This record gives sequence, structure tokens and C-alpha cells, in this order.
Amino acid sequence: MKTNLNLQTRREFLRTGALGGALAWTVPTFLANTFSALHADAADRATQVVTGKDAQILVVLQMAGGNDGLNTVVPFTNDHYRKARPRLALAEKNILKLNDDVALHSSLAGFKELYDAGQLSIVQGVGYPNPNRSHFRSTEIWQTASDAERFENTGWLGRYFDNTCAGCDPAVAITIGGQMPQAFAAKNPKGICFSNPQSYRFAKSDKPKPGETDMMEESYRKLNDADEVQMENSGGSIAAIHGAAKHTGSPLDFIERTALDAQVSSDEVRAIAAKSQNKATYPQSQLANSLKLVAKLIAGGMPTRIYYVSQGGYDTHTNQAGAHERLLKDLGDGVKAFVEDLKAQGNLERVLVMTFSEFGRRVNENASGGTDHGAAAPMFVIGNKVKAGLLGKQPSLAPSDLFQGDIKYSVDFRSVYAGVLEDWLKTRSEPVLGRKFEPLPLV
Repeated sequence: MKTNLNLQTRREFLRTGALGGALAWTVPTFLANTFSALHADAADRATQVVTGKDAQILVVLQMAGGNDGLNTVVPFTNDHYRKARPRLALAEKNILKLNDDVALHSSLAGFKELYDAGQLSIVQGVGYPNPNRSHFRSTEIWQTASDAERFENTGWLGRYFDNTCAGCDPAVAITIGGQMPQAFAAKNPKGICFSNPQSYRFAKSDKPKPGETDMMEESYRKLNDADEVQMENSGGSIAAIHGAAKHTGSPLDFIERTALDAQVSSDEVRAIAAKSQNKATYPQSQLANSLKLVAKLIAGGMPTRIYYVSQGGYDTHTNQAGAHERLLKDLGDGVKAFVEDLKAQGNLERVLVMTFSEFGRRVNENASGGTDHGAAAPMFVIGNKVKAGLLGKQPSLAPSDLFQGDIKYSVDFRSVYAGVLEDWLKTRSEPVLGRKFEPLPLV
């Protein structure tokens, strides 16, 4: 009996992700017959570790494009801030005060509620030495946890998988989107990637009967359509930056791993997404849809330990005010709904959300009502067990304390990663990050 199968998922994933350049391909019959045996072998290994069904879960949220940290966590009493931004500096009516010196943008009402409830940590002044203002290079630095002058072939989460997740379920890591993040790149690749659970599946490539639409053709036509809900991106040119996820090993190993991962996870993902119900009301946006799906998968008992979602549009060189307001409202409201959903499920104690952006913006506004590429910026860490409040030192905006017009970092982002790895994921950070960074106490 013919058992040829075709893997179907988003167009970008097929081009640059797990299929490494092929739009469609056929898995050989002998390989299809090994799926069950390979999966059973992985399940029985002595290295099998706890999964997202019974341990902590990390959700990484990328704010792609370079978020303006100064109009997110606002030093509203700072004279240097107001002098540098005669048009963009936020008035008192447009902020939510955290203390006598620092406030949140008024669109982050969802984050303010989380802060007041003791569920939000704001890490100030996060960056790295010798900052790079290129979107792509700085994103690569954040995703690989490398020094600015060093290039890595694996991502920081990929090295976490290599060090701790041998024998794990293929779905130990899930990214919601069209392409694997470079953070997942590993010597022994793990993780799956999709935008819509119903598009993540195998389908037979049998010739259709007269009058019928070819199943493959119909599916690919749907997959190549734009998502039903598109994020408004006015004011920003960067929707998402993933970096080039690299694969090591033979082509046959790669095909085998890809086919196995899809086979063992496709039915599970679709079944869980179909049966699980969200217990909170989310805003209408691409980010909120991603978080809704993650909440469903957690509720349904997926073995995933790392989820990765993205929100784009933060490259606000022109007309920043309105675009930034919409982006932050989407972020704050979406994450707040996600936390409410997890709480209603009884899973909030097990989930930590960490945001990052590849860099902040310049202190001075530009002539186009926007801000240009900068350096240090805040990170947000959300959960029921976080050390809530303001962490790290509030950046100085005095011109003499800036580096080429940029805020100097006071917290290395790899110290944040170290805190997440050691205190949340319960693994040693040094093998993952390549050397010792003092873990920032986050939980």
C-alpha cells in the first residue's frame, strides 16, 4: 500500500525552516514506516526529562523592530527626557505612574494591572557590550546569546535543548509563526513551527477524482493566503526578524527528524487546539491570536516547555506616537488576557513570559516624529512567581552618560537568560550561554 505523505505548513517555513528550501517533498515509504519505532525509542530513553505537562513553561515574546523603551517605561520627571523629545515626550495624562519617577505608557493598562498584582517585573537598561544597530545582527546576537564580535551557529534555546532535552517529545518547543527562530537552532534540532494548527498536518497526494480539488493544491492555496487577522503596522517597517536557523547533520538525518517531528505532533496539536477552550477574552490581533493558541495548547497538556511568539512593527522611524500607542495596547491587553486565561486554567503558577526587543531607540527624537535605532531598553518578565517591580538601575539620560546618543546598558541580557535558565527552567546556565553570567534574580 502506498504511504507517500506530504508535509504541509506555512510557506515561509517550507522555504527556510524545517524543509530547508523545498516547497513540497515526498517522504520515502521506508522512512514513513520508521516513524512509530523512532518515536517509541525516544520515549523510552533514560534521558527523557520532565515536559510542559508536568513542569515549568517559558513563553518568549519577541517585540521585533526595536521598541522605544523610553516611551514604554517612561522617566516622566527627567528633564533630559523632555528636552530630547519636545514632541514625543509623554504628558502626565498619557502615563500610568509606578512611582515618583517612572511610569508606563498609558496604553499598557494591562501591564499596570499585572504590576499592581505582583505579576510583572520590569528589568531596566538591558543590553550588551559594543551594541549593534542593525536589526538583523542585533537580533542574531539576542537569539544566539553571542558577544557582538562573535558569530554562533546555534541559538541559546537550541543549546538548552541540546544540554537538557535529549529524548524529549519533538514538540518540546513550538514557535507560532512562519519560520523557526534562530534561538531554536541546535546541533540536534528540536521544535515545530506553524501559524495555524489546521495547516500543520500530513495529507495524501493521491490524484483527485474528476470534479474534486486536489487536496494538496487546495491546502497550499490556503496556506499561502494572508492570516485572517493582520496586525496594523503603520509607522514601522519590521514585522518580524527570526535569523537564519541553521541545521547540522546529514540531509537524511534532517529529513528523518523533520518527518518524525511532524508525524508525532501534527495530530496532537490539531486535536488539542480543537478541543481546548480559552477562558479569557482576547483583543483582535495577530499577537493575541498567537497567545490564545499557546493558552489552548497549555490547557490541553502539550509537552512543550518553550513557546515562542512575535509581535512586529516597532521600527518607528516616522510618526511614532500613534503606531507605538497601538502596539503597546496590543501587547499589554494581549498578555493580560493570556495571564487571565492561564489563571482560569490553573496553570499560571507554571508559566513565565519573557519579552525582548533587539534594541531600544535613540534618546533624541528625529525630524520625522520618530526615533532611530538605539541600544539598551527594558525587558518584561511576567508570571505569578516573579520578583515583581523595577529591577536594575534606571538609565541615566544625561548627555555625558550616553554612548553616541544611546542609553548605556546596566544589565547584560545574558544575565536575564541565566536567571530564566537556572531559577525557572532549573538547568545550569553556563553550558548554554558559553560562560558564566550572574543570574538576575527573577523568581
